[in-house]
Amino acid sequence: MEVAVRKIGECIERGKVNRTSPYPRDMLGQDGSDELTRQALDSGITAEAILQACNEGMKRIGDKFGRNEVFVPELLMAAKAMNAVMSHLKPYFQTGVVKTKGKFVIGTVAGDLHDIGKNLVAMVVEGNGWEVVDLGVDVKTVKFLEAVNENPDCRVGLSALLTTTMLNMSKTVMGIKSRFPTTPVIVGGAPLTQKVADEMGADGYAPTPQGAVAFLDRGAGR
Repeated sequence: MEVAVRKIGECIERGKVNRTSPYPRDMLGQDGSDELTRQALDSGITAEAILQACNEGMKRIGDKFGRNEVFVPELLMAAKAMNAVMSHLKPYFQTGVVKTKGKFVIGTVAGDLHDIGKNLVAMVVEGNGWEVVDLGVDVKTVKFLEAVNENPDCRVGLSALLTTTMLNMSKTVMGIKSRFPTTPVIVGGAPLTQKVADEMGADGYAPTPQGAVAFLDRGAGR
């Protein structure tokens, strides 16, 4: 049982989605996270144990990314492998058998249509046990406010790639903090720095998906 769960975690770390996936080459023709998760559940392994193995796998690949040992393509494949697992585990989340760490509302701010970074953060955060509410791109402040109102005790992530949309991000941070002062807000994107995030009034800044996870996990027990 322990070996089966460990293999799932390894598939997450290596980005092995399923048997037909050509990546990584040294695992060609082997079962991936999709098949192994289904087999594990059928054999009586708990969803909690599988999720824990996935979290560990995502942490390992995230740490490698932070050390520049792997790059965005590898992280995207790991996220895809994680999504394959989540497709099997979501019924357990919905019934309450498996508890999430909390809800994370994320979106790219108004005026910005870029979503690669936002999607990557969303996938990695979900893979680490959070329920993600993805609002998409070009999200106006009012939509973020509605989402926070509908998801009490959530955390919020704002993404921007264009320097021209930084003002919109700042306005959204102020809007959220003025109406929901206790809601943690984290920002990220190529133009941002910790100094800019502090000036906006954001609670956190993360240049990487794993940084966002670390921020969320630190406040999970609030």
